[in-house]
Amino acid sequence: MPLSLNDAQTVIEQARAHSDGLGVPMNIAIVDGGGHLLAFARMDGAILGSIDIALTKAKTSILFNSPSENLWEYCKPGGPAPATEYTNGGLIPYAGGIPLHDETGTLIGAIGVSGGLPAQDGEVARAGAAATV
Repeated sequence: MPLSLNDAQTVIEQARAHSDGLGVPMNIAIVDGGGHLLAFARMDGAILGSIDIALTKAKTSILFNSPSENLWEYCKPGGPAPATEYTNGGLIPYAGGIPLHDETGTLIGAIGVSGGLPAQDGEVARAGAAATV
């Protein structure tokens, strides 16, 4: 079953709650199974430059069906596929993008989070992804 707007908003709300707990305002993007924006939230005070980063982390995650930071092992200097981050219109190989799967394991979307340190972005994305979809 495709990711619904209600599901996407549930994921955003869980991520927002976790971000509030950290005291770091975030930009949170949810994309559908095709990588198209489904829902977005910019928390009060979130860094404007992180809007596109959140969306790109979600797209990175959906394109590779894995957390966005996993791409780093391939594209880092000396890695097996350096400069991969320049493909597909630009990718972000840092924490903050998590794929979303339905109960059967089918990839149905992704969350992308940006606004804090990469570790904080990843933590908030994982909290959002843990929402029942």
